[in-house]
Amino acid sequence: MNFDSIKAEWKDLKGRARVQWGKLSNDELTRIRGNREQLEAAVQKRYGVAKAEAARQVDQWAKSLKRRIEPSSKR
Repeated sequence: MNFDSIKAEWKDLKGRARVQWGKLSNDELTRIRGNREQLEAAVQKRYGVAKAEAARQVDQWAKSLKRRIEPSSKR
């Protein structure tokens, strides 16, 4: 799933982000509003990982959303 779609559906998807990154608070996720850079920065800060690792985690999460949301005929 691309981040334009994630941003548009953030209200529904922030719960999935909370499951993925449990250290992120609800307030942080609300402020992020589906912004990729802000999500990466929050993951980097809360988990103490390098910027590249935070980006990798966010990429992997976004790809997992695509697999879960899109109909199987489009995979």
